[in-house]
Amino acid sequence: MIPEIRSWQYELRHAINNPLELLELVGLSNSELRLARQTKFKLKVPRGYVARMAYGDINDPLLRQVLPLIDETEKIQGFNLDPVGDFAAEKVPGLLHKYHGRVLLVTTAACAIHCRYCFRQHFDYKALDIKPILDEISSDNSITEVILSGGDPLNIIDSRLSELAFSLSKIPHLKRLRLHTRLPIVLPERVTDELLDWLTATNLQPVVVVHSNHANEIDKQVCLALEKLADAGITVLNQSVLLRGVNDNASDLIELNEKLFSCRVLPYYLHVLDKVQGAAHFEVAAETAVALLEQMRKALPGYLVPRLVREVAGMEFKSPVT
Repeated sequence: MIPEIRSWQYELRHAINNPLELLELVGLSNSELRLARQTKFKLKVPRGYVARMAYGDINDPLLRQVLPLIDETEKIQGFNLDPVGDFAAEKVPGLLHKYHGRVLLVTTAACAIHCRYCFRQHFDYKALDIKPILDEISSDNSITEVILSGGDPLNIIDSRLSELAFSLSKIPHLKRLRLHTRLPIVLPERVTDELLDWLTATNLQPVVVVHSNHANEIDKQVCLALEKLADAGITVLNQSVLLRGVNDNASDLIELNEKLFSCRVLPYYLHVLDKVQGAAHFEVAAETAVALLEQMRKALPGYLVPRLVREVAGMEFKSPVT
């Protein structure tokens, strides 16, 4: 019998949003974990991603990234609603300008998965008005790159994204269009022919930066999706976040970067945790992060070692942590 092929929209609509259902699917009970009962940042996780979790493992690194625990309700000094200075960098609604030569367009509040460490979970998302955004970009000829982010830009249908890409391509000083997205990792069905068509149809050089934190996230279907992007001539990079209990050991980080490269993705950044309210239980000490970087350098060729960085509000570039 030929298995049913479901669209990415179908998979998105049927994502899990009940923590008890998630625990049941992975063979755990409510009594084993202290769940956060009332959180504004609700659980959301695609079923295909859940299928990669280890059954009965309370410490599974994929489960830990998405399950709302009581830890995130604690107020910890130094952790706030806007750890990376997004609010101050918003030039017009939806457009952030932090670094020379590039701007970030907050396309949507929606994501396919709600990562519990998300630095933008408290962001004041507004309805997107593209005209003032295009006017702002057009008025500054120092801008050569536009980054589509969110939320996740690939939650938007291809026809709308295509229209946006072609509008941007008419701005003469733009050279590159970059997408920051987790969907090829958590919902590989999203890498469609339509997506590849519009990404490669303009004069803007396309770059896709995916977000994977652990090698267990990358199964055969994910790898095929990543290879499709590379086959289309798109530069594909990965950024990770260093997370306690998820990937805070050298062997997991080494395996992740090896696996990414086998799928034709180059490691880009390994981020020290952004100190967003609700994520303190994921923090890894800076000295531990530096020690892990040294172990990666000893075990991997230089092109497989991501840059260890921290984003500091108001800084003109990502700050190296070495």
